[in-house]
Amino acid sequence: MSRNKVGNQTMLRIERDSDGCVATLRLIGRIQSDRIASIRSAMNDGCTHKILDLTEVTLVDIAVVRFLMSCENEGMELLQCPPYVREWIVRERAEGAQPSHDD
Repeated sequence: MSRNKVGNQTMLRIERDSDGCVATLRLIGRIQSDRIASIRSAMNDGCTHKILDLTEVTLVDIAVVRFLMSCENEGMELLQCPPYVREWIVRERAEGAQPSHDD
């Protein structure tokens, strides 16, 4: 899946790999809140173990940080989470922010 917004050059690519009951979604580029529903949709495959590979994520917004918090709370693994994103998640948790469950 990919999406381009000509005005602000927003682009996210989602690559999916499944090995039995382990599904890995590799997210590449910028993730903004309007893409959360697409990511959730790609995760709905019946696999019991889900991994979000964030190795090539370049930019996120606050809604995405809260979405990633909810993913971790649901037992998903955040693989290669960029340090600034991890720090933002830690800060949000310390401040008592509630994870986002909305798409």
